[in-house]
Amino acid sequence: MNALSGRGVTHDPQTPSLQMVNVSVVYAAGLQEVSVGGHGGKVSSERSRNGRSHAVENISFTAQQGERIAVVGPNGAGKSTLFKLIVGTVKPSEGQVQIFGHGPDGHICIGYVPQRNEIDWSFPVTVEDVVMMGRVGQIGLFRWPRRADWELVRHSLDRVGVSHLAKKQIGELSGGQQQRVFIARALAQEAELLLLDEPLNGLDLPTQQTIFDVLDSLRPDGVTVLVATHDLQLAADRFDKIMLINRQIIAFAAPTAVLTSENLLQAYGGHVHHLPGAAQAILVDDCCGHDEPVIGERNADYR
Repeated sequence: MNALSGRGVTHDPQTPSLQMVNVSVVYAAGLQEVSVGGHGGKVSSERSRNGRSHAVENISFTAQQGERIAVVGPNGAGKSTLFKLIVGTVKPSEGQVQIFGHGPDGHICIGYVPQRNEIDWSFPVTVEDVVMMGRVGQIGLFRWPRRADWELVRHSLDRVGVSHLAKKQIGELSGGQQQRVFIARALAQEAELLLLDEPLNGLDLPTQQTIFDVLDSLRPDGVTVLVATHDLQLAADRFDKIMLINRQIIAFAAPTAVLTSENLLQAYGGHVHHLPGAAQAILVDDCCGHDEPVIGERNADYR
């Protein structure tokens, strides 16, 4: 990667893509859904439970260039807050977030694909216009895109297999197509750090495979990828490392070291059930109205 990321912050080539050191986000006193960071702003919508006051607490980890990391944990564990800290829309109450050696502010190398329910799909904008939004940091505000910018947009749409939809309104697309468009936006942005918050929810297996094919194509470019997901089996099969989080990092390592019965019990508590007479555990997502098993552990861990 170049030391200079376009018009953005200069990158220190001797530093990792992403580093957090003792990062915490604390809720405002008396509020359940709003937290206050170190700069006094409204910074998080993670819900407080069990009287806790932290959205995330004492988070420290390092992600190296090119790593693919799954972020897993129960609902309300702080996964979305973690991503917003990296993007810079949430300010930490304590600790430091470093992107290539500097704070998140000013970086244009961070591609962020939020959860689908956070996007206004009725907004009257075409697919190619959405992808062009990824070029704003490189082009500059109030400047017209050049031919090279449009060529990069078309190439990005082609990479994710939706170039034929370029003139469609974004709300007319299926969920899988919409996710691919937002990944194309990150490609057009020339992102070096890509965050995807629950990108696979509601997608069929062929569409999931298409998204992973795109992520695989980013490996030669050294793009660091973090994906929030509830699917532990997918995390074990498709990612280099897993971060298991429930406001604090419970484990961060290779899948076989993270997805053990002990770690899952610590993260999910009573939602992990052991089957009588079998060396297995099953995780049931019954904290939010679901009573279907979402993962079965093999031989009590993933070894």
